[in-house]
Amino acid sequence: MSENTKFVLSEDEMPKEWYNINPDMPVNPAETAWNAVLHPGTKEPVTPEFLSALFPMRFIGEAVSMDRWIEIPEPVREIYRLWRPSPLYRARRLEKALDTPAHIYYKYEGVSPVGSHKPNTAVVQAFYAKEEGTLGFTTETGAGQWGCALAMACKFFELECHVYMVKVSYEQKPYRRVMMQNYGANIHPSPSDITNFGQQILADDPNSPGSLGIAISEAVEAAVASQGKLKYALGSVLGPVLMHQTVVGLETIKQFDLAGEYPDVVIGCIGGGSNFSGFAFPFLHQNFTNNTETRVLAAEPMSCPTLTKGEYTFDFGDSAGMAPIVKMHTLGHNFVPAGIHAGGLRYHGMAPHVSALYDNGNIEAVALPQLSTFAAGRQFAQAEGIVPAPETTHAVKAAIDEAIKCKEEGTSRVITFNLCGHAHFDLSAYDDYLQGALHDHEYPEEEIKDAMQHLPEVSL
Repeated sequence: MSENTKFVLSEDEMPKEWYNINPDMPVNPAETAWNAVLHPGTKEPVTPEFLSALFPMRFIGEAVSMDRWIEIPEPVREIYRLWRPSPLYRARRLEKALDTPAHIYYKYEGVSPVGSHKPNTAVVQAFYAKEEGTLGFTTETGAGQWGCALAMACKFFELECHVYMVKVSYEQKPYRRVMMQNYGANIHPSPSDITNFGQQILADDPNSPGSLGIAISEAVEAAVASQGKLKYALGSVLGPVLMHQTVVGLETIKQFDLAGEYPDVVIGCIGGGSNFSGFAFPFLHQNFTNNTETRVLAAEPMSCPTLTKGEYTFDFGDSAGMAPIVKMHTLGHNFVPAGIHAGGLRYHGMAPHVSALYDNGNIEAVALPQLSTFAAGRQFAQAEGIVPAPETTHAVKAAIDEAIKCKEEGTSRVITFNLCGHAHFDLSAYDDYLQGALHDHEYPEEEIKDAMQHLPEVSL
């Protein structure tokens, strides 16, 4: 076991291929394959023509691929070198503060230019769009991490970028908006008055805080209305997005070789599934193929408990019912979450791959209250120096809880989590926490039951 605190790979050791979990999924392929993705109107399996109106063809090809390893294009790897490989740290000071026998490690994705893991797929999608001659993208963003990543990637490839940002986050996090604008993106608070669906929402509720489902609807509508000039980019949920993020977990496995240890518990915060999957899927690959027994734990907000309370069924990916229907854990496409500061974790659904793995018992999940996650984020910052983003604090809290269990049991386990973003633009959230202005929110069971009454009827 190494005595180092930081484990760093050279640029030459950066992965040359992404890990595609499709051939290793331990469930019926129909659960996650794109022949189980349904057209929102006909409710029949989507056609390539429908998908190509939204996504680059190379992206669609990755979604249906059964190749376990898919080459990372060299132009993408060239840009990855701006921040990849990212470091793995042994959290020795946190271990000491907790007085735990556990060994705690964290992968730090906050070293990217925009401060999160999101560019790992944004750069790829922009590259594919440029290859096809597309003029740009529409997209949604919650807390702004994804919007910033896509805005940067679009500027790298001289593409237009039109972002619909959930209104509550647009107001809470103005500096993310400024960062996107600095890259040349156009930002609209969602619901907006420039799409038909946004106008409908505002007519019903002029003070709507918005949701990721609403913002997705607006972005999809804008992409379709562009008549092929713009594609739609999604920063989570879909299989290729999860795959692009596996550079994180693949690097981490190499770094654990340097550390001379291997994790017993792998943890990621989860909203739509990209950060969690990119970190955890390579470890699941080891479980599936090499008989390792690493526990894999997803940490979600109690106010948006998609895995722990959502139903595993078919639902729209957006609020308006314009996006494809997929089988996933869902709280209902008309779900509007409380305005918690972890804006990136406020999605009503969950990635189909993650949903199937959770339903099959391959991964675990825990729902955490907001105040406890901010307390954990502050404790981590005081020990390790990095102030984690509100989303990431969910993984921090879950890791601390696991380390405390080790102390109580008198056992030593290796725990690792993905610190997927910093809080430099989220300090207003910590200010609210320190001023006592934050509150816990629990999604009521009666609202979940009501939302389940509005699911699409499908015949599959």
